[in-house]
Amino acid sequence: MTRSSRPGLLRWGTSLVVLIGSAFALRALALIDSTGLWSDELYTIGKSFQPSYEALLAMLRQDTHPPLYYTLIWLWGQLLPPSAVTLRLFSWLAYVFGGLVITAQAGALARQQAWARPRLALAAAALMVFCSPYPVRFAIEGKGYALLVLLVALAWWWRQRSQWLAYGLSVALAALTHYYGLFLFAATVCWDAWQRRPRAAFTAALALIPALVWMLQASTYLMRSGTGAWIGRPDFALLEDTLARALGFWPLPKLALLVLAAAVIACFGLQRELADPKQEKHAGQKIGLADSSGLIPSMLMVVAVLMISFWKPLAFSRYFVVLLPAFVPWLAVRLAALPFNARGRVGAFVALGALLCSWWWHSFSELDPSLNGHGAREADQFQLVSRALAQESHRFSRRERLFNLSDQMEVAAGRMAQPARSWGGTSELDQLLVSDALPHHLWLADSGDAKGARPRLTVLRRRAEGAGYRCQTAEISDVGASPYAQVQRCRLVTPLHSEQR
Repeated sequence: MTRSSRPGLLRWGTSLVVLIGSAFALRALALIDSTGLWSDELYTIGKSFQPSYEALLAMLRQDTHPPLYYTLIWLWGQLLPPSAVTLRLFSWLAYVFGGLVITAQAGALARQQAWARPRLALAAAALMVFCSPYPVRFAIEGKGYALLVLLVALAWWWRQRSQWLAYGLSVALAALTHYYGLFLFAATVCWDAWQRRPRAAFTAALALIPALVWMLQASTYLMRSGTGAWIGRPDFALLEDTLARALGFWPLPKLALLVLAAAVIACFGLQRELADPKQEKHAGQKIGLADSSGLIPSMLMVVAVLMISFWKPLAFSRYFVVLLPAFVPWLAVRLAALPFNARGRVGAFVALGALLCSWWWHSFSELDPSLNGHGAREADQFQLVSRALAQESHRFSRRERLFNLSDQMEVAAGRMAQPARSWGGTSELDQLLVSDALPHHLWLADSGDAKGARPRLTVLRRRAEGAGYRCQTAEISDVGASPYAQVQRCRLVTPLHSEQR
């Protein structure tokens, strides 16, 4: 390749990376309202779109997360109409800005290494942070993970530049967004203190105080046995699920193929370098890269969380998204240092192309109804049930709060009229069943897979059948096509009151 052809090739490669990254980001934006809100997003709606900030804080004292994300969503809801689209748009903007910061960090770290190529590091980081399943999955989800990634990325950015005021502010905000932000920078404080960097350690320690105060006042709720009961102790499934979020479906076979491709490229696709008199210096730079990128404290946090999780389970695959701002720049710089020969460049492009093609499908598998066939996210279909039963007067569920929030969002989106009556729960059903005017029909509903929803529906069904109703799975248009919309129609056969008379 001649020197004159290199600038054109670099411009072509840069344009291609920008095009691919933009395609992923814009496809995510286009799918922002293609699936209904799942349970955690509906809880975000219920917590954040409060009539006053005092009401928001009162609710968050009985929650498993710090208050910053929900505070920002509350403010966001004062500027834009509260809806599913505006909720997810906030996350998409955080995903874009977070991706830009991480990409810039990779380029900056590469420029500090004598053995790395900054343009290649920028390209590798951009593809990983904009196209891989982990960030794309949370790009249009009404949760605080995209915001957490942005704030952690900003913290690493300012820490590397010794901008202590900005670093401390970023650490404080990350810790107030999610407790994994607190855990991450607590590990960073320990690491910086061990490395005799008192200013860095003191700055982060001081910045963690607000989150620690919030954790202390919420400790009664956080430490009770039922809090976080969905989190199991660390096992192989945790590793597999985390890898699936990072690599897409079939993570272990895919990881094995990537390792095999890397081994082949290492054997046949790298230039045989001559002895480098600065080799020891370069080795020191590689160790420093793991430090300056934040990878070492990130790994220390993972070890600490896993150890604590055998006592109080904390390790959950979703939460490890906090590692992206350190891992992506580190890996991008290491990849940018590989001395590919002609065979290696071809092999790397083939492996990258195959990986991006798989990500184009895997990243959107739960976000695009045309891929999953039912439009459900995280095995929930509250939206579909809300629309199907919008005109019914007697609707009951043990998750009535979520269904009422779903109704609220569907009305805000203009997809259904305001229901005449809200969803009722177990107590409302009991009150109706002892009244003198029993309706001819009742509707019982839940959202989720049949195995998980069955126990909740059974509780309501037994009450209805004890009062003279006969319940069976409803045959409703659209609902029947979804495996996660559980609806039963109960018809009054023999009123219990009539038998007693």
